[in-house]
Amino acid sequence: MQIPIRKPGQYTNSKPDPHLTEDKFNELQSALEKLKKFSRPRAADEVDRLSKLGDFSENADYSIAKGRLRGINQRILELEDHLKQAVIIKPAKNTGTVQLGHAVIVEVNGARKTYRILGSEEINPSRGIISHQSPIGAGLMGRKVGDIVKIKIADRKAEYKIIEIQS
Repeated sequence: MQIPIRKPGQYTNSKPDPHLTEDKFNELQSALEKLKKFSRPRAADEVDRLSKLGDFSENADYSIAKGRLRGINQRILELEDHLKQAVIIKPAKNTGTVQLGHAVIVEVNGARKTYRILGSEEINPSRGIISHQSPIGAGLMGRKVGDIVKIKIADRKAEYKIIEIQS
């Protein structure tokens, strides 16, 4: 079954970023297996049990269980689609330019910061993990050690000087 794609609009969900680390890929795969082996069969049994209680029009528990099963099936479809399109991030050993999966040490306003550039599925700014689609990540991609990158964030511009690139 194919996931429906709606016309772009204000409330449309965008497609997930296909770039994943191997750990995140394995995490999503195990979540999918858990849904298929445990959650869906339990939900289907519950729907079956409640369907035998009689009149569907007055059986609110049946409606809720049916909705829960639909949600689980939708999540399974989304995970299968996401894993099918996944691109595993394997950082290149050549650290001449900033690439996806690299850690970059930059100097900004006299302070050194380290950013790891990954796909948008795995961002965690408090740990220094940023997306390659974020303003900082996009600005650093393809740059070399010593480059000074001017990045506009909100109302201000900041200069990021690349000190080191690590794979």
